[in-house]
Amino acid sequence: MTTNLSRRSLLALGAGLSATTMLGGSALAKAPKLGTQTPYWHRFVLGNAEVTVVSDGPLPLGDPSGTFTGVPKEEVKKMLSDNFLNPDNVVLEQNSPIVNTGDKLILFDTGMGTSKAFGPTTGQQQKSMAAAGIKPEDIDAVVCSHAHIDHIGGLVGADDKPLFPNAQVYIAQSDFDFWTDEGKLGSQLKDFVIHARKNLMPVRDRIVFIKDNQEFLPGVTALSAPGHTVGHTIFMVSSKGKSFCFLGDLSHHAVLLLEKPRMEFSYDTDPKQAASSRVKMLDMLAAQKIPVMSYHFAWPGYGHVAKNGDGFRYYPEPMNMQL
Repeated sequence: MTTNLSRRSLLALGAGLSATTMLGGSALAKAPKLGTQTPYWHRFVLGNAEVTVVSDGPLPLGDPSGTFTGVPKEEVKKMLSDNFLNPDNVVLEQNSPIVNTGDKLILFDTGMGTSKAFGPTTGQQQKSMAAAGIKPEDIDAVVCSHAHIDHIGGLVGADDKPLFPNAQVYIAQSDFDFWTDEGKLGSQLKDFVIHARKNLMPVRDRIVFIKDNQEFLPGVTALSAPGHTVGHTIFMVSSKGKSFCFLGDLSHHAVLLLEKPRMEFSYDTDPKQAASSRVKMLDMLAAQKIPVMSYHFAWPGYGHVAKNGDGFRYYPEPMNMQL
């Protein structure tokens, strides 16, 4: 009796499920595709500070051949394929941390701005900030790792007016002098110089030059890491015993330039010096187990580096959604 009842019950249940599936299947199939993504910002706590990472959008470099050099191109493509990355199109991110210390709101690097030199996917920083509830006029300090097109491009808008009207701008003087030099307008650096002058000259009166090992803002210390540019600088950010290092362009790629840190990158002013700075700084960060925030690593660019043979390995930090 029990067996028959159970069988009948199961048959009835199965029939009911089949009917439900048939009735609901077409309704579910008609659900509209949303065609939207999550907001391009992420927030976490660092000691007493609150850090909001905002994006300027993906920056595609295209075929790695000729951009990542010093290693056979077949090996470069295999390194990408082995890590489930497109071997024919290297795509970087643009991750800018905004640190709220309680007294200061500090933005690190500003993205491509209005320039579309690397395609239409960049120039999203202002949109990302708005989604995160941060107003440009509330930014007290803009800290620039260097004066390349994708790091200072968002200092001014299409009308050439400053986008952060109440902020002081911090950068190494050697980088400012190099990339605003009108004498380079006749060289292959012309486009970079034009873009640097467009963004830096309108805020010249509020620029503060920083030096190596200087704590120029509370909890923010400059560490010179030249080579990518003459004044390229990374930054140690600290609050109540917690720290992370904003890498700027110390390494553009979490696989290629970490697994083989002496590989050269075509946008480096001095590739040999850049590789030396990269190894030196990554050695220090790995040994001291200091978290890193990388401008160009996969979103949101926050994690750790560790020694791995002759190179390094990047370990992304899980995105904790609790504050």
